Amino acid sequence: MAAIDPITREIVRNALASAADEMAMALYRTAYSTIVRDCLDYSTSLCDAEGQMIAQGVTIPLHLGSVPFAMETLLAKYGDDIEEGDVFILNDPFEGGMHIPDIFIVQPVFSEGRRVAFAVSTAHHLDLGGRLPGSSACDNTEIFQEGLRIPWLKLYRRGEADEALFALIRANVRVPQMTIGDLRAQLAACHIGARAIGELIGRYGPDTFARCTADLINYTERLVRAEIASWPDGSHTFVDYMDSDGVGGPRVRLQVEITVAGDELRADFTGTDPQVSGAINNTLSFTSSVVALCVRSVLREDIPNTAGMFRPLEIVAPPGTVVNGVMPAASSMRGITGFRLADTIFGALAGLLPDRVLAAGEGGNTLVIIGGQRSDRQPYVYYELLSGTWGGRPDRDGNDGLCNPANVASNIPVEQAESEYPVRVECYGLVGDSGGPGRFRGGLAIERSWRLLDGQAHLAIRSDRRDHLPYGLYGGGSGTASINTLYRNGEAETLPTMISTTMAAGEVIYHRQAGGGGWGDPLERDPEAVARDVGNDKVSLVAARDQYGVVLDESLAVDREATAALRAQRAAEST
Repeated sequence: MAAIDPITREIVRNALASAADEMAMALYRTAYSTIVRDCLDYSTSLCDAEGQMIAQGVTIPLHLGSVPFAMETLLAKYGDDIEEGDVFILNDPFEGGMHIPDIFIVQPVFSEGRRVAFAVSTAHHLDLGGRLPGSSACDNTEIFQEGLRIPWLKLYRRGEADEALFALIRANVRVPQMTIGDLRAQLAACHIGARAIGELIGRYGPDTFARCTADLINYTERLVRAEIASWPDGSHTFVDYMDSDGVGGPRVRLQVEITVAGDELRADFTGTDPQVSGAINNTLSFTSSVVALCVRSVLREDIPNTAGMFRPLEIVAPPGTVVNGVMPAASSMRGITGFRLADTIFGALAGLLPDRVLAAGEGGNTLVIIGGQRSDRQPYVYYELLSGTWGGRPDRDGNDGLCNPANVASNIPVEQAESEYPVRVECYGLVGDSGGPGRFRGGLAIERSWRLLDGQAHLAIRSDRRDHLPYGLYGGGSGTASINTLYRNGEAETLPTMISTTMAAGEVIYHRQAGGGGWGDPLERDPEAVARDVGNDKVSLVAARDQYGVVLDESLAVDREATAALRAQRAAEST
Protein backbone atom coordinates (compact mmCIF):
# COMPACT_ATOMS: atom_id res chain seq x y z
CA MET A 1 0.00 0.00 0.00
CA ALA A 2 1.46 3.35 -1.05
CA ALA A 3 2.21 5.82 1.74
CA ILE A 4 0.09 8.93 2.20
CA ASP A 5 2.07 12.15 2.09
CA PRO A 6 1.74 14.35 5.20
CA ILE A 7 0.11 17.23 3.31
CA THR A 8 -2.73 15.07 2.00
CA ARG A 9 -3.18 13.55 5.45
CA GLU A 10 -3.48 17.01 7.02
CA ILE A 11 -5.96 18.18 4.40
CA VAL A 12 -8.13 15.12 4.98
CA ARG A 13 -7.74 15.38 8.76
CA ASN A 14 -8.95 18.97 8.82
CA ALA A 15 -11.75 18.26 6.36
CA LEU A 16 -13.00 15.44 8.62
CA ALA A 17 -12.74 17.59 11.74
CA SER A 18 -14.64 20.38 10.01
CA ALA A 19 -17.31 17.92 8.89
CA ALA A 20 -17.75 16.63 12.46
CA ASP A 21 -18.06 20.22 13.69
CA GLU A 22 -20.58 21.00 10.95
CA MET A 23 -22.59 18.00 12.12
CA ALA A 24 -22.46 19.36 15.67
CA MET A 25 -23.65 22.80 14.58
CA ALA A 26 -26.54 21.30 12.60
CA LEU A 27 -27.63 19.25 15.61
CA TYR A 28 -27.41 22.28 17.86
CA ARG A 29 -29.47 24.46 15.54
CA THR A 30 -32.21 21.94 14.84
CA ALA A 31 -32.62 20.36 18.30
CA TYR A 32 -35.89 20.85 20.17
CA SER A 33 -35.00 20.28 23.82
CA THR A 34 -33.09 22.53 26.22
CA ILE A 35 -30.83 19.64 27.26
CA VAL A 36 -29.41 19.50 23.72
CA ARG A 37 -29.98 23.06 22.48
CA ASP A 38 -28.93 24.95 25.62
CA CYS A 39 -27.03 22.49 27.84
CA LEU A 40 -25.13 21.14 24.76
CA ASP A 41 -25.29 17.51 25.91
CA TYR A 42 -24.53 15.83 22.60
CA SER A 43 -21.65 14.79 20.34
CA THR A 44 -20.89 13.99 16.72
CA SER A 45 -18.24 11.83 15.10
CA LEU A 46 -17.16 10.05 11.93
CA CYS A 47 -15.84 6.50 11.59
CA ASP A 48 -14.19 4.58 8.78
CA ALA A 49 -15.74 1.58 7.04
CA GLU A 50 -14.69 -0.70 9.91
CA GLY A 51 -16.15 1.52 12.60
CA GLN A 52 -12.83 3.04 13.70
CA MET A 53 -13.31 6.66 14.77
CA ILE A 54 -11.61 9.17 12.43
CA ALA A 55 -13.00 12.48 13.75
CA GLN A 56 -15.10 13.95 16.55
CA GLY A 57 -16.78 17.34 16.76
CA VAL A 58 -15.79 19.82 19.45
CA THR A 59 -18.50 18.50 21.73
CA ILE A 60 -18.67 16.47 24.94
CA PRO A 61 -15.25 14.82 25.46
CA LEU A 62 -16.75 12.19 27.77
CA HIS A 63 -18.44 10.67 24.70
CA LEU A 64 -15.06 10.17 23.00
CA GLY A 65 -14.44 6.63 24.13
CA SER A 66 -18.00 5.40 23.79
CA VAL A 67 -18.05 5.45 19.98
CA PRO A 68 -15.54 2.60 19.45
CA PHE A 69 -17.50 0.37 21.85
CA ALA A 70 -20.80 1.19 20.18
CA MET A 71 -19.45 0.57 16.68
CA GLU A 72 -17.88 -2.73 17.74
CA THR A 73 -21.21 -4.05 19.00
CA LEU A 74 -23.07 -2.74 15.93
CA LEU A 75 -20.75 -4.54 13.52
CA ALA A 76 -20.79 -7.71 15.64
CA LYS A 77 -24.60 -7.79 15.54
CA TYR A 78 -25.26 -6.85 11.92
CA GLY A 79 -22.10 -7.96 10.12
CA ASP A 80 -22.80 -7.74 6.38
CA ASP A 81 -26.46 -6.81 6.92
CA ILE A 82 -25.69 -3.12 6.53
CA GLU A 83 -27.10 -1.58 3.38
CA GLU A 84 -27.24 1.81 1.77
CA GLY A 85 -30.09 3.84 3.26
CA ASP A 86 -29.98 2.04 6.63
CA VAL A 87 -29.85 4.06 9.83
CA PHE A 88 -29.26 2.43 13.22
CA ILE A 89 -30.39 3.42 16.72
CA LEU A 90 -29.13 2.37 20.18
CA ASN A 91 -29.25 3.44 23.80
CA ASP A 92 -28.75 0.12 25.67
CA PRO A 93 -25.80 0.53 28.08
CA PHE A 94 -25.17 -3.21 27.90
CA GLU A 95 -24.89 -3.26 24.12
CA GLY A 96 -22.31 -0.53 23.64
CA GLY A 97 -24.20 2.53 24.94
CA MET A 98 -23.58 4.66 28.01
CA HIS A 99 -26.91 5.24 29.78
CA ILE A 100 -30.56 5.16 28.74
CA PRO A 101 -30.95 8.91 27.97
CA ASP A 102 -28.05 8.88 25.46
CA ILE A 103 -29.25 7.72 22.04
CA PHE A 104 -26.79 6.84 19.28
CA ILE A 105 -27.82 7.36 15.66
CA VAL A 106 -25.48 5.76 13.11
CA GLN A 107 -25.72 6.19 9.34
CA PRO A 108 -23.47 4.10 7.10
CA VAL A 109 -22.00 5.94 4.11
CA PHE A 110 -21.68 4.23 0.72
CA SER A 111 -19.88 5.11 -2.50
CA GLU A 112 -20.77 3.17 -5.66
CA GLY A 113 -22.19 0.35 -3.56
CA ARG A 114 -19.17 0.13 -1.26
CA ARG A 115 -19.35 1.04 2.42
CA VAL A 116 -16.76 3.70 3.09
CA ALA A 117 -17.63 5.28 6.46
CA PHE A 118 -20.17 5.88 9.22
CA ALA A 119 -21.64 9.14 10.52
CA VAL A 120 -22.51 9.05 14.24
CA SER A 121 -24.47 11.41 16.48
CA THR A 122 -25.15 10.96 20.18
CA ALA A 123 -27.58 13.08 22.20
CA HIS A 124 -28.92 13.09 25.72
CA HIS A 125 -32.71 13.06 25.44
CA LEU A 126 -35.00 14.97 27.76
CA ASP A 127 -37.09 11.92 28.60
CA LEU A 128 -37.21 8.26 27.63
CA GLY A 129 -39.85 7.10 30.06
CA GLY A 130 -39.06 5.29 33.28
CA ARG A 131 -40.27 5.87 36.81
CA LEU A 132 -39.54 9.61 37.01
CA PRO A 133 -39.55 12.55 34.58
CA GLY A 134 -36.23 12.87 32.82
CA SER A 135 -35.55 9.11 33.04
CA SER A 136 -32.67 9.87 35.43
CA ALA A 137 -32.71 9.44 39.18
CA CYS A 138 -29.90 8.51 41.54
CA ASP A 139 -32.23 6.17 43.45
CA ASN A 140 -33.12 3.99 40.48
CA THR A 141 -31.93 0.54 41.48
CA GLU A 142 -32.05 -1.40 38.20
CA ILE A 143 -31.97 -0.54 34.53
CA PHE A 144 -35.62 -1.54 34.07
CA GLN A 145 -36.69 1.56 36.04
CA GLU A 146 -34.78 3.93 33.78
CA GLY A 147 -36.91 4.02 30.66
CA LEU A 148 -37.17 2.58 27.17
CA ARG A 149 -34.15 0.39 26.45
CA ILE A 150 -33.27 0.17 22.75
CA PRO A 151 -30.80 -2.45 21.50
CA TRP A 152 -29.20 -1.95 18.09
CA LEU A 153 -32.13 -1.69 15.67
CA LYS A 154 -32.65 -0.31 12.18
CA LEU A 155 -34.54 2.98 12.45
CA TYR A 156 -34.43 3.21 8.67
CA ARG A 157 -34.11 0.24 6.32
CA ARG A 158 -32.93 1.04 2.77
CA GLY A 159 -34.14 4.60 3.21
CA GLU A 160 -37.58 3.70 4.60
CA ALA A 161 -38.40 4.72 8.17
CA ASP A 162 -39.55 2.03 10.59
CA GLU A 163 -42.74 3.81 11.62
CA ALA A 164 -43.54 1.11 14.17
CA LEU A 165 -40.30 1.91 16.01
CA PHE A 166 -41.05 5.64 15.91
CA ALA A 167 -44.52 4.88 17.28
CA LEU A 168 -43.06 2.73 20.04
CA ILE A 169 -40.74 5.55 21.10
CA ARG A 170 -43.55 8.13 21.06
CA ALA A 171 -45.76 5.91 23.22
CA ASN A 172 -43.10 5.49 25.93
CA VAL A 173 -41.86 9.02 26.54
CA ARG A 174 -43.40 11.96 28.39
CA VAL A 175 -42.49 14.65 25.86
CA PRO A 176 -42.64 12.91 22.46
CA GLN A 177 -42.39 16.13 20.46
CA MET A 178 -39.05 16.90 22.09
CA THR A 179 -37.73 13.36 21.83
CA ILE A 180 -38.69 12.83 18.19
CA GLY A 181 -37.55 16.35 17.32
CA ASP A 182 -34.11 15.69 18.79
CA LEU A 183 -33.94 12.34 16.99
CA ARG A 184 -34.58 14.12 13.70
CA ALA A 185 -31.86 16.65 14.58
CA GLN A 186 -29.48 13.72 15.03
CA LEU A 187 -30.54 12.30 11.68
CA ALA A 188 -29.89 15.66 10.05
CA ALA A 189 -26.42 15.79 11.58
CA CYS A 190 -25.61 12.31 10.24
CA HIS A 191 -26.88 13.30 6.79
CA ILE A 192 -24.49 16.27 6.78
CA GLY A 193 -21.60 14.03 7.84
CA ALA A 194 -22.42 11.54 5.09
CA ARG A 195 -22.53 14.34 2.52
CA ALA A 196 -19.10 15.61 3.62
CA ILE A 197 -17.63 12.11 3.31
CA GLY A 198 -19.11 11.87 -0.18
CA GLU A 199 -17.44 15.13 -1.18
CA LEU A 200 -14.06 13.91 0.09
CA ILE A 201 -14.38 10.65 -1.78
CA GLY A 202 -15.39 12.55 -4.89
CA ARG A 203 -12.11 14.42 -4.61
CA TYR A 204 -9.73 11.61 -3.65
CA GLY A 205 -11.54 8.37 -4.53
CA PRO A 206 -12.51 5.62 -2.07
CA ASP A 207 -9.12 3.87 -2.03
CA THR A 208 -7.11 6.99 -1.25
CA PHE A 209 -9.71 8.03 1.33
CA ALA A 210 -9.41 4.64 3.08
CA ARG A 211 -5.61 4.88 3.09
CA CYS A 212 -5.78 8.43 4.44
CA THR A 213 -8.04 7.51 7.33
CA ALA A 214 -5.97 4.42 8.22
CA ASP A 215 -2.84 6.57 8.15
CA LEU A 216 -4.56 9.22 10.30
CA ILE A 217 -5.41 6.64 12.97
CA ASN A 218 -1.82 5.33 12.91
CA TYR A 219 -0.50 8.90 13.07
CA THR A 220 -2.57 9.56 16.19
CA GLU A 221 -1.20 6.41 17.80
CA ARG A 222 2.40 7.44 17.02
CA LEU A 223 1.89 10.88 18.54
CA VAL A 224 0.36 9.50 21.73
CA ARG A 225 3.05 6.83 22.11
CA ALA A 226 5.81 9.38 21.58
CA GLU A 227 4.35 11.62 24.29
CA ILE A 228 3.92 8.81 26.80
CA ALA A 229 7.46 7.60 26.08
CA SER A 230 8.75 11.05 27.10
CA TRP A 231 7.20 10.70 30.56
CA PRO A 232 9.08 9.07 33.44
CA ASP A 233 8.29 5.39 33.91
CA GLY A 234 6.54 4.57 37.16
CA SER A 235 3.25 4.00 38.97
CA HIS A 236 1.07 6.13 41.20
CA THR A 237 -2.14 5.20 42.99
CA PHE A 238 -4.87 7.62 43.99
CA VAL A 239 -8.14 7.15 45.88
CA ASP A 240 -11.15 9.44 45.92
CA TYR A 241 -14.68 9.01 47.21
CA MET A 242 -18.23 9.85 46.22
CA ASP A 243 -20.46 10.96 49.08
CA SER A 244 -23.19 8.37 48.50
CA ASP A 245 -24.20 5.30 46.51
CA GLY A 246 -27.23 7.20 45.18
CA VAL A 247 -29.78 5.69 47.56
CA GLY A 248 -28.55 7.16 50.83
CA GLY A 249 -25.98 4.44 51.41
CA PRO A 250 -22.29 4.71 52.27
CA ARG A 251 -19.55 6.52 50.40
CA VAL A 252 -18.20 4.91 47.24
CA ARG A 253 -14.48 4.29 46.85
CA LEU A 254 -12.80 4.92 43.49
CA GLN A 255 -9.21 3.77 43.14
CA VAL A 256 -6.85 3.84 40.18
CA GLU A 257 -3.22 2.93 39.68
CA ILE A 258 -1.67 4.67 36.68
CA THR A 259 1.44 2.97 35.34
CA VAL A 260 3.66 4.38 32.61
CA ALA A 261 5.99 1.86 30.99
CA GLY A 262 7.75 2.88 27.81
CA ASP A 263 5.19 4.17 25.33
CA GLU A 264 2.15 2.64 27.04
CA LEU A 265 -0.09 3.64 29.94
CA ARG A 266 -2.11 1.31 32.14
CA ALA A 267 -5.09 2.42 34.24
CA ASP A 268 -6.01 -0.26 36.77
CA PHE A 269 -9.20 0.27 38.79
CA THR A 270 -8.76 -2.78 40.98
CA GLY A 271 -9.71 -1.74 44.52
CA THR A 272 -12.73 0.28 43.40
CA ASP A 273 -15.98 -0.58 45.19
CA PRO A 274 -18.44 -3.11 43.72
CA GLN A 275 -21.34 -1.77 41.69
CA VAL A 276 -23.90 -0.05 43.87
CA SER A 277 -27.66 -0.12 44.28
CA GLY A 278 -28.12 3.42 42.96
CA ALA A 279 -27.97 4.64 39.36
CA ILE A 280 -24.38 5.86 39.41
CA ASN A 281 -22.69 2.80 37.88
CA ASN A 282 -20.45 3.34 34.86
CA THR A 283 -20.35 1.24 31.74
CA LEU A 284 -16.90 0.17 30.56
CA SER A 285 -17.26 2.45 27.52
CA PHE A 286 -17.79 5.47 29.76
CA THR A 287 -14.88 4.59 32.03
CA SER A 288 -12.67 4.23 28.96
CA SER A 289 -13.83 7.64 27.78
CA VAL A 290 -12.75 9.21 31.07
CA VAL A 291 -9.29 7.60 30.91
CA ALA A 292 -8.75 8.82 27.34
CA LEU A 293 -9.97 12.30 28.27
CA CYS A 294 -7.59 12.60 31.23
CA VAL A 295 -4.58 11.30 29.30
CA ARG A 296 -5.33 13.59 26.39
CA SER A 297 -5.62 16.56 28.77
CA VAL A 298 -1.97 16.23 29.81
CA LEU A 299 -0.58 15.66 26.31
CA ARG A 300 1.36 18.54 24.76
CA GLU A 301 0.83 17.53 21.13
CA ASP A 302 -2.20 18.40 19.00
CA ILE A 303 -3.77 14.94 18.80
CA PRO A 304 -6.42 14.12 16.16
CA ASN A 305 -9.67 12.71 17.57
CA THR A 306 -9.30 9.18 16.24
CA ALA A 307 -9.31 5.60 17.49
CA GLY A 308 -5.50 5.72 17.56
CA MET A 309 -5.78 7.53 20.90
CA PHE A 310 -6.81 4.29 22.61
CA ARG A 311 -4.16 1.93 21.25
CA PRO A 312 -1.41 2.83 23.79
CA LEU A 313 -3.90 2.64 26.68
CA GLU A 314 -4.68 -0.48 28.74
CA ILE A 315 -7.74 -0.20 30.96
CA VAL A 316 -8.39 -2.70 33.73
CA ALA A 317 -11.91 -2.29 35.12
CA PRO A 318 -13.11 -5.43 36.91
CA PRO A 319 -16.69 -6.39 35.89
CA GLY A 320 -19.24 -5.87 38.62
CA THR A 321 -17.58 -2.75 39.99
CA VAL A 322 -18.94 0.79 39.90
CA VAL A 323 -16.64 1.51 36.93
CA ASN A 324 -17.87 -1.51 34.94
CA GLY A 325 -21.41 -2.37 35.96
CA VAL A 326 -23.09 -5.55 34.82
CA MET A 327 -26.79 -6.39 34.41
CA PRO A 328 -29.07 -5.12 35.83
CA ALA A 329 -27.02 -2.19 37.13
CA ALA A 330 -28.72 1.20 36.94
CA SER A 331 -26.62 3.91 35.30
CA SER A 332 -28.83 6.89 34.43
CA MET A 333 -26.84 9.19 36.75
CA ARG A 334 -23.45 7.69 35.93
CA GLY A 335 -22.17 11.13 34.91
CA ILE A 336 -21.30 12.01 38.50
CA THR A 337 -19.13 8.88 38.71
CA GLY A 338 -17.41 9.88 35.50
CA PHE A 339 -16.55 13.30 36.93
CA ARG A 340 -15.24 11.78 40.15
CA LEU A 341 -13.31 9.23 38.14
CA ALA A 342 -11.64 12.09 36.26
CA ASP A 343 -10.59 13.61 39.59
CA THR A 344 -9.20 10.23 40.64
CA ILE A 345 -7.21 9.75 37.43
CA PHE A 346 -5.90 13.31 37.54
CA GLY A 347 -4.86 12.70 41.15
CA ALA A 348 -2.82 9.69 40.05
CA LEU A 349 -1.33 11.56 37.07
CA ALA A 350 -0.31 14.39 39.41
CA GLY A 351 2.05 11.96 41.11
CA LEU A 352 3.76 11.32 37.78
CA LEU A 353 3.44 14.68 36.01
CA PRO A 354 3.19 17.35 38.74
CA ASP A 355 3.57 20.28 36.35
CA ARG A 356 0.62 19.30 34.13
CA VAL A 357 -2.32 18.50 36.41
CA LEU A 358 -4.91 20.80 37.96
CA ALA A 359 -6.48 20.44 41.41
CA ALA A 360 -10.00 19.04 41.74
CA GLY A 361 -12.91 21.14 40.51
CA GLU A 362 -16.48 21.31 41.77
CA GLY A 363 -17.10 17.60 41.34
CA GLY A 364 -18.83 17.80 37.97
CA ASN A 365 -21.94 19.38 36.55
CA THR A 366 -24.78 19.32 39.06
CA LEU A 367 -28.00 18.01 37.53
CA VAL A 368 -31.41 19.30 38.64
CA ILE A 369 -34.56 17.87 37.06
CA ILE A 370 -38.00 19.35 37.78
CA GLY A 371 -40.81 17.51 36.04
CA GLY A 372 -44.58 17.63 36.25
CA GLN A 373 -47.69 18.79 34.42
CA ARG A 374 -48.68 22.29 33.41
CA SER A 375 -52.12 23.69 34.22
CA ASP A 376 -53.40 22.30 30.89
CA ARG A 377 -52.11 18.84 31.95
CA GLN A 378 -49.34 18.83 29.38
CA PRO A 379 -46.21 17.20 30.83
CA TYR A 380 -42.90 19.05 31.03
CA VAL A 381 -39.36 18.09 32.01
CA TYR A 382 -37.02 20.91 33.04
CA TYR A 383 -33.46 19.64 32.86
CA GLU A 384 -30.71 21.89 34.24
CA LEU A 385 -26.96 21.30 34.21
CA LEU A 386 -24.96 23.67 36.40
CA SER A 387 -21.54 24.45 35.01
CA GLY A 388 -19.21 24.89 37.36
CA THR A 389 -15.63 25.63 38.26
CA TRP A 390 -12.06 24.36 37.93
CA GLY A 391 -9.37 23.69 40.47
CA GLY A 392 -6.21 25.77 40.55
CA ARG A 393 -3.67 24.96 37.85
CA PRO A 394 0.15 24.76 37.90
CA ASP A 395 0.43 28.20 36.30
CA ARG A 396 -2.86 30.02 36.91
CA ASP A 397 -6.06 30.16 38.94
CA GLY A 398 -8.99 27.86 38.36
CA ASN A 399 -11.70 29.15 36.06
CA ASP A 400 -14.79 30.64 37.72
CA GLY A 401 -18.17 29.72 36.24
CA LEU A 402 -16.79 27.54 33.45
CA CYS A 403 -17.82 23.95 32.79
CA ASN A 404 -15.80 21.18 34.40
CA PRO A 405 -12.75 20.21 32.27
CA ALA A 406 -14.30 16.77 31.71
CA ASN A 407 -17.27 18.22 29.87
CA VAL A 408 -18.47 20.84 27.40
CA ALA A 409 -21.84 22.00 28.67
CA SER A 410 -23.72 25.18 29.47
CA ASN A 411 -26.25 26.51 31.93
CA ILE A 412 -29.69 27.19 30.51
CA PRO A 413 -30.12 30.99 30.22
CA VAL A 414 -32.42 32.33 32.91
CA GLU A 415 -34.75 33.93 30.35
CA GLN A 416 -35.02 30.64 28.44
CA ALA A 417 -35.83 28.64 31.57
CA GLU A 418 -38.48 31.08 32.76
CA SER A 419 -40.16 31.40 29.37
CA GLU A 420 -40.44 27.66 28.74
CA TYR A 421 -41.07 26.22 32.22
CA PRO A 422 -43.10 27.10 35.35
CA VAL A 423 -40.03 28.16 37.31
CA ARG A 424 -38.43 31.43 38.38
CA VAL A 425 -34.67 31.63 38.89
CA GLU A 426 -34.21 33.76 42.00
CA CYS A 427 -30.49 33.45 42.61
CA TYR A 428 -27.56 32.87 40.27
CA GLY A 429 -23.95 33.86 40.80
CA LEU A 430 -20.50 33.16 42.18
CA VAL A 431 -19.87 32.51 45.89
CA GLY A 432 -17.09 34.47 47.57
CA ASP A 433 -14.43 32.67 49.64
CA SER A 434 -15.42 29.32 48.10
CA GLY A 435 -12.28 28.59 46.05
CA GLY A 436 -9.55 26.63 47.78
CA PRO A 437 -6.58 28.80 48.78
CA GLY A 438 -3.31 28.25 46.96
CA ARG A 439 -0.51 29.86 45.05
CA PHE A 440 -3.13 29.58 42.34
CA ARG A 441 -6.62 29.85 43.75
CA GLY A 442 -9.36 27.33 43.09
CA GLY A 443 -12.35 28.52 41.06
CA LEU A 444 -15.38 29.89 42.89
CA ALA A 445 -18.54 27.89 43.49
CA ILE A 446 -21.76 28.62 41.58
CA GLU A 447 -25.09 29.08 43.35
CA ARG A 448 -28.55 28.97 41.79
CA SER A 449 -32.11 28.68 43.08
CA TRP A 450 -35.44 27.88 41.42
CA ARG A 451 -38.96 28.62 42.63
CA LEU A 452 -41.73 26.37 41.33
CA LEU A 453 -44.61 28.57 40.19
CA ASP A 454 -47.39 26.10 39.49
CA GLY A 455 -48.67 22.72 40.64
CA GLN A 456 -46.70 19.78 41.99
CA ALA A 457 -43.45 18.47 40.54
CA HIS A 458 -40.93 15.68 40.92
CA LEU A 459 -37.46 16.89 41.86
CA ALA A 460 -34.26 14.94 41.20
CA ILE A 461 -30.80 16.22 42.15
CA ARG A 462 -27.41 14.77 41.24
CA SER A 463 -24.58 16.50 43.05
CA ASP A 464 -21.59 15.58 45.19
CA ARG A 465 -18.53 16.92 47.04
CA ARG A 466 -20.18 17.74 50.36
CA ASP A 467 -18.43 15.21 52.57
CA HIS A 468 -15.37 14.68 50.38
CA LEU A 469 -14.18 18.11 49.34
CA PRO A 470 -12.38 18.96 46.08
CA TYR A 471 -8.74 18.30 46.84
CA GLY A 472 -5.91 20.78 46.50
CA LEU A 473 -2.47 19.89 45.17
CA TYR A 474 1.06 20.65 46.40
CA GLY A 475 -0.01 22.57 49.47
CA GLY A 476 -3.21 24.02 48.05
CA GLY A 477 -6.32 23.96 50.24
CA SER A 478 -9.57 22.11 49.57
CA GLY A 479 -12.54 23.84 48.01
CA THR A 480 -15.73 24.45 50.00
CA ALA A 481 -18.58 21.94 50.26
CA SER A 482 -21.72 21.77 48.12
CA ILE A 483 -25.19 22.16 49.60
CA ASN A 484 -28.83 21.51 48.63
CA THR A 485 -31.59 23.32 50.52
CA LEU A 486 -35.35 23.05 49.96
CA TYR A 487 -37.43 25.92 51.34
CA ARG A 488 -41.02 24.94 52.06
CA ASN A 489 -43.59 26.47 54.40
CA GLY A 490 -41.01 28.93 55.65
CA GLU A 491 -38.66 26.14 56.75
CA ALA A 492 -35.24 25.29 55.29
CA GLU A 493 -34.60 21.57 54.78
CA THR A 494 -31.09 20.39 53.94
CA LEU A 495 -31.29 17.65 51.30
CA PRO A 496 -28.75 14.92 50.55
CA THR A 497 -26.37 15.42 47.63
CA MET A 498 -28.34 12.84 45.61
CA ILE A 499 -32.10 12.61 46.02
CA SER A 500 -35.49 12.18 44.36
CA THR A 501 -38.34 14.00 46.06
CA THR A 502 -41.26 16.34 45.29
CA MET A 503 -41.91 20.06 45.53
CA ALA A 504 -45.02 22.23 45.34
CA ALA A 505 -45.83 25.65 43.94
CA GLY A 506 -44.12 28.39 45.93
CA GLU A 507 -41.30 26.17 47.18
CA VAL A 508 -37.67 26.96 46.35
CA ILE A 509 -34.75 24.60 45.74
CA TYR A 510 -31.31 26.15 46.30
CA HIS A 511 -28.06 24.55 45.20
CA ARG A 512 -24.49 25.65 45.76
CA GLN A 513 -21.75 23.73 44.06
CA ALA A 514 -18.43 22.98 45.69
CA GLY A 515 -15.52 25.33 45.09
CA GLY A 516 -12.36 24.19 43.33
CA GLY A 517 -9.22 23.12 45.17
CA GLY A 518 -6.12 25.32 45.28
CA TRP A 519 -2.71 24.58 43.74
CA GLY A 520 0.48 25.31 45.67
CA ASP A 521 1.23 27.04 48.97
CA PRO A 522 -1.19 29.96 49.61
CA LEU A 523 1.64 31.92 51.25
CA GLU A 524 3.37 32.00 47.85
CA ARG A 525 0.44 33.69 46.12
CA ASP A 526 1.18 37.09 44.62
CA PRO A 527 -0.19 39.62 47.14
CA GLU A 528 -1.43 41.80 44.27
CA ALA A 529 -3.50 38.87 42.99
CA VAL A 530 -5.04 38.55 46.46
CA ALA A 531 -5.80 42.28 46.47
CA ARG A 532 -7.53 41.97 43.08
CA ASP A 533 -9.61 39.08 44.38
CA VAL A 534 -10.69 41.14 47.37
CA GLY A 535 -11.59 44.05 45.11
CA ASN A 536 -13.69 41.69 42.96
CA ASP A 537 -15.45 40.16 46.02
CA LYS A 538 -13.93 36.76 45.28
CA VAL A 539 -11.95 36.74 48.55
CA SER A 540 -12.83 38.54 51.77
CA LEU A 541 -10.46 40.71 53.80
CA VAL A 542 -10.53 38.09 56.54
CA ALA A 543 -9.60 35.28 54.12
CA ALA A 544 -6.87 37.41 52.56
CA ARG A 545 -5.25 37.66 55.98
CA ASP A 546 -6.04 34.23 57.40
CA GLN A 547 -5.51 32.09 54.29
CA TYR A 548 -2.94 34.05 52.30
CA GLY A 549 -1.14 36.10 54.93
CA VAL A 550 -1.86 39.29 53.01
CA VAL A 551 -2.61 42.54 54.86
CA LEU A 552 -4.52 45.24 52.97
CA ASP A 553 -5.11 48.84 53.96
CA GLU A 554 -8.42 50.70 53.71
CA SER A 555 -7.94 51.32 49.97
CA LEU A 556 -7.21 47.58 49.44
CA ALA A 557 -3.55 48.28 48.69
CA VAL A 558 -1.06 45.69 49.94
CA ASP A 559 0.74 46.61 53.16
CA ARG A 560 3.99 44.94 52.11
CA GLU A 561 5.80 45.23 55.43
CA ALA A 562 2.92 43.78 57.43
CA THR A 563 2.37 41.08 54.81
CA ALA A 564 6.02 40.01 54.84
CA ALA A 565 6.01 39.83 58.65
CA LEU A 566 2.75 37.86 58.78
CA ARG A 567 3.90 35.39 56.13
CA ALA A 568 7.22 34.87 57.91
CA GLN A 569 5.32 34.17 61.14
CA ARG A 570 3.01 31.67 59.40
CA ALA A 571 5.95 29.90 57.75
CA ALA A 572 7.71 29.59 61.10
CA GLU A 573 4.57 28.21 62.74
CA SER A 574 4.15 25.59 60.01
CA THR A 575 7.66 24.23 60.60
